[in-house]
Amino acid sequence: MSALGQRIRRLLGRDDSPRIRVHVLIKGRIGDGWLDIDKTLELPIGATLADLLRRADQERVPLRDAIDKSPHLRHTLMLNGERCPVDENIGRALADGDEVYLLAPLAGG
Repeated sequence: MSALGQRIRRLLGRDDSPRIRVHVLIKGRIGDGWLDIDKTLELPIGATLADLLRRADQERVPLRDAIDKSPHLRHTLMLNGERCPVDENIGRALADGDEVYLLAPLAGG
């Protein structure tokens, strides 16, 4: 099928191309409020972290917003339990079952 045909099928909700599922968790005080997001997003095989950010925007999952409101999270984003700075890994390919986690730091005293 042509690339145009695949785009049309996706727009019509008939995309049957192979997909991966990426679990997104965002927890804690980020910006002006508390977030508790637990969502799984579907992406095409070969999708990157940049693609995940775009898909999150489309699905109204505030992943990019959380990173923008708390810039330190840009450096402490976790991918499968390992620190994965966004700018250094924006082109990193994701795989089925990956987990992206943002945890806002807590302080006390």
